[in-house]
Amino acid sequence: MAHSTAEANVTSTQTQDTLPDEYVQLISAVRDFARQSVAPVSAAHDAAHTFPYGLVEGMADMGLFGLPFPEEYGGMGGNYFALCLALEELAKVDQSVAITLEAAVSLGAMPVFHFGTEEQKQQWLPDLTAGRKLAAFGLTEPDAGTDASGTRTTAVRAGEEWVINGSKQFITNSGTLITSLITVTAVTGIKDNGRKAISSFLVPAGTAGLTVESAYNKVGWNASDTHPLSLVDVHLPRENLLGTEGSGYSQFLRILDEGRIAIAAIGVGAAQGCVNESVTYAKQRSAFGKPIGENQAISFKIARMQVRAHVARTAYYDAAARMLAGKPFKTQASIAKLVASEAAMDNARDATQIFGGYGFMNEYSVARHYRDSKILEIGEGTSEVQLMLIARGFGL
Repeated sequence: MAHSTAEANVTSTQTQDTLPDEYVQLISAVRDFARQSVAPVSAAHDAAHTFPYGLVEGMADMGLFGLPFPEEYGGMGGNYFALCLALEELAKVDQSVAITLEAAVSLGAMPVFHFGTEEQKQQWLPDLTAGRKLAAFGLTEPDAGTDASGTRTTAVRAGEEWVINGSKQFITNSGTLITSLITVTAVTGIKDNGRKAISSFLVPAGTAGLTVESAYNKVGWNASDTHPLSLVDVHLPRENLLGTEGSGYSQFLRILDEGRIAIAAIGVGAAQGCVNESVTYAKQRSAFGKPIGENQAISFKIARMQVRAHVARTAYYDAAARMLAGKPFKTQASIAKLVASEAAMDNARDATQIFGGYGFMNEYSVARHYRDSKILEIGEGTSEVQLMLIARGFGL
């Protein structure tokens, strides 16, 4: 997907069927892949808690891991909005697959692309943009999630090396067979204002002292790879510092601002997927001699679900358009993430109610959306954090 003027011309007033042709073609291709390849195996991967290597290979073949990266690094020459459109289509049928792509691109490869040296980019990006390898982002710790000042992982200079000690948790894509890299944040000193100086480091998978602990037993996203990590005397060459020393805090703020738009796209996909499934079911399921969709209690519920999905989509389109235009988008990204995650959760609850007893069975996608969607209100900044950031936009 080569970059073009049409691709950059995205406004919040557009909908999927009014986008430039390049985007429409991408949506169609990913939608077909989601329906034909992802949907048939989603329930099985969810039940077995297995990572979908075959689907990752399929996404790699389509170039999805390289969507927002320049061709010189093996990318498709598109942009971040293209990634979001792909995430929305995938999330309609399987949030685990969508978050695998989102974390690999937004959290995994983007730090290298934004902040890496040319040598680091040439070393890591070709495999990551091709989907041959995956990268992870090691930020969260047991005492440091929203509050980065709680970071306890340390990196100390030792001659020509850095020595890292600490632990990370909830790290997506950190333990797969194709994980090649984990970006880890660590305290490297104290600033003049007394705050911790946080830096970022590229830790290759398999480095001595890096231990990928047992996978979590999660409520949802069961086909997504998520582990805690421990780092004990991990020795890295000095050139594995990402960007300048002490810039890690500002780096991950930028990554999270962008990532919230991507998470919003996943939320919209989940919300729309619940609408689509509910419409189909309401037309097919009969009670008291007629399809249940003919009852206003059902039809009005689905109408409200569609309103939520549409409003949330408009919000993430707006945030993405601002980002592509080089305008401030932090507040709009938080709005999109908040609205979309709530839409996903509310629609999943309503869809489960429409499906009745079937909605409680995990082989139905609405049941999986009910379990999967809650983390959208937590990951990459809780709903409370989004409200705080939105209020700050008003100077409050």
